[in-house]
Amino acid sequence: MSAPLSTLIKPYGDTINDGAVQLSFTLPIAWSEAADEAARQLVTKMGFTDVSVVEGRPIARTFSFFVVYARTPQAVDFSTITAPSAKSHAMEMDEIDALVREAVKRKIRVAGACIGTDAHTVGIDAILNMKGYKGDYGLERYHEFVTYNLGSQVSPEELVRFAVEKEIDAILASQVVTQKGSDVANFTALAEMLEAEGVRDRLLLICGGPRVTNLMATELGYDAGFGRGTLPSEVAAFIATRMAERRAVNGRAAS
Repeated sequence: MSAPLSTLIKPYGDTINDGAVQLSFTLPIAWSEAADEAARQLVTKMGFTDVSVVEGRPIARTFSFFVVYARTPQAVDFSTITAPSAKSHAMEMDEIDALVREAVKRKIRVAGACIGTDAHTVGIDAILNMKGYKGDYGLERYHEFVTYNLGSQVSPEELVRFAVEKEIDAILASQVVTQKGSDVANFTALAEMLEAEGVRDRLLLICGGPRVTNLMATELGYDAGFGRGTLPSEVAAFIATRMAERRAVNGRAAS
């Protein structure tokens, strides 16, 4: 039995489910009308229809950039798709501090860094720095968090060593650069090193970046992933809630 029409979705351009998409890409050839045709044929071979090259121009002596409009016949059944978010705990700063005091009963130690050779700290600073992001205060302003911002270009080895020495409860690893899968490689290396040190199970491992999703993060063995537009309170609420849950479980096990 086919899925109800309302749950089958396709890209939208001029009318609902018309399948219209816009693609952009670079080809390693000098621009010419033949290059435009090469771009059109390439997109057609991808399975798109009604292909139109709306922009083609040189960007270097032997490279050209193209913008292409086309339509896809493919659709997905949205009712079958699940991708749980880590942003499920909407809480104010005072509520989060109160939860930590009452349920965790000690301050939570958090370390964050932009790992690998990535030098972009805007994301990790937005979450950790006192001023925060969009009027939402960073973790440094919370009374019940002890926060360490290690900055950029921190190797996974350095971050693991710091986490062990400081008995960190939650690690925030940030990656903005994604070229050739460098973000996934660094995230994976960090998780594996924590496993090798025997400390992975005792701390929360969280990653973030413009291309990070919670689904991707959990597939890499992380507790959560936060992507574009994340507010500091969303990360703080996740950490506080998960730490409270762990303490409750450990308390029951000990009794």
